[in-house]
Amino acid sequence: MKTDFTTTLVVDKTPAEVFNAINNPLAWWSEEIKGRTAQLNDEFDYHFEDIHRCRVRIIELIPDQKVVWHVLDNYFKAGIFEDASHQSPEIEMAEDKTEWKDTRINFEISEVENKTYLRFTHFGLVPEYECFEVCSNGWTHYIRQSLFGLITTGKGEPNSSGKPMTSDEEKFHSTES
Repeated sequence: MKTDFTTTLVVDKTPAEVFNAINNPLAWWSEEIKGRTAQLNDEFDYHFEDIHRCRVRIIELIPDQKVVWHVLDNYFKAGIFEDASHQSPEIEMAEDKTEWKDTRINFEISEVENKTYLRFTHFGLVPEYECFEVCSNGWTHYIRQSLFGLITTGKGEPNSSGKPMTSDEEKFHSTES
């Protein structure tokens, strides 16, 4: 059974504040994003050192309600997950380093009793992928800590070359040094 990665957060901010923060991934995901990130059909490139890069298009944008990204292309450095993976041995390790390609990243915003809920789902990021544990840990950090911080305090925790933000990024970075 395939289960797409999902995480949620709740904030005492408006849906508009959450929506605006999502559309500023330079401030919560990576300082090295290149391209436009706030309008329908905008495309941008993400990368972390030479370890991970992807090209993303915004395919749905409903102000204060929903943002959907489509991953057009993706690359993971060969062998990067061999030491980082904590998967059980019975799961076959993928050789495909484009695992995110043609996946969707959804941000669904709702308001209930003066609180704003964000449901983040990376459709296509499933446990069968070699990158699942590392990527789900990364998304958990970037959504529940970095994006949360940007929304609630105005300061996120984006990565950049030489500035890893998760334990796995730190591990990958130190193997590159």
